[in-house]
Amino acid sequence: MPVKSLQIPTADGQADAFAAFPDGGGRHPGVLLYMDAFGLRPVLRDMARELAEHGYYVLVPNLFYRHGQAPVIDLPEHIGKEVRSTVFAQVMPLIETHTVERVLGDADAYLGFLTAQPEVSTGPVAVIGYCMGANAAMRTAADHPDQVAAVAGFHPSRLVTDAPDSPHRLVSKLTAEVHLGLAENDMTPEAVSELGQALDAAGVRYACEIYPGTVHGFTMADTDAFDLSALRRHWDELLPLLDRTLSR
Repeated sequence: MPVKSLQIPTADGQADAFAAFPDGGGRHPGVLLYMDAFGLRPVLRDMARELAEHGYYVLVPNLFYRHGQAPVIDLPEHIGKEVRSTVFAQVMPLIETHTVERVLGDADAYLGFLTAQPEVSTGPVAVIGYCMGANAAMRTAADHPDQVAAVAGFHPSRLVTDAPDSPHRLVSKLTAEVHLGLAENDMTPEAVSELGQALDAAGVRYACEIYPGTVHGFTMADTDAFDLSALRRHWDELLPLLDRTLSR
């Protein structure tokens, strides 16, 4: 699968990104993939290529572009328990500056760029996110109901909070079908219930599932959290979602 490096114009500069898409030309449904907190790295390229093999054009932006091009911080090949605290100490300041206003402003730029690519077909797109990216994916789908037909989030962060703009308070704006794959420690039972009640009240078609035996980050093969069976389940849920919501 071809992988192309790109620069996306935004209100605050240029976001570096990469895209994976099928060989052989033609136009393909668009997918916007939001990274987890550790940023752009080989494991995300592999995931984008996997999606591209199934016929999608996958755009993966560097959400931390305001702090530099990826890799914004130095990462080991494997993010194990012995380095996790050190890595998080570098990542947390970047996360804290990635405000809701920045998420939404960037989403406008990313979706505009994605849908303008000659390899991307007309019609709705999907937005996928991991960890902090799942939060951004939900906000993007709620803010662009006319463009986003599917949203998926895996081991998400902070979907239910006390804030007036908590993602679970925005679901009435969704027209997308939703799949959320949670690790056992991602959300309290009370938060899961509150999220489900909000989605039910909004009439959203959704699945919100806890993947048994998993911890936060289970899809990421370069971390100690990785769970191969959970990653396979993630693909088993994600690919049918995209197939039934995106036109070819």
